[in-house]
Amino acid sequence: MATTEIYRYLSVEDHSIALDPEGYLVDLDQWTPGVAEALADEEGIQLMEDHWEVLRVLRDFYARYEMAPAMRPLVKAVGLALGPDKGRSIHLMRLFPGSPAKVAARLAGLPKPTNCL
Repeated sequence: MATTEIYRYLSVEDHSIALDPEGYLVDLDQWTPGVAEALADEEGIQLMEDHWEVLRVLRDFYARYEMAPAMRPLVKAVGLALGPDKGRSIHLMRLFPGSPAKVAARLAGLPKPTNCL
């Protein structure tokens, strides 16, 4: 297993959470809802129920497939889990501006999705 470079630490609930140079967790087991909140604060995102729904879908996807989905599979997974209105890229762009697959995976405590620049 390759070692991941630690770039900085995020302080959450008296714990130091190691982050890689792109802001993803070095140890995925350190994820908590509090970590998600702290990462969201850095992104300028206030997590609401719509965000948490997507984060739960992402974590379930990762548990099943052992990878974080890129945008197209993310849209499909959200659509299947939460319905066609939420399974649209425009909805995900509103929730996670920039690159929804990357931002949401980071907040969900998952590795960077493959095929995302």
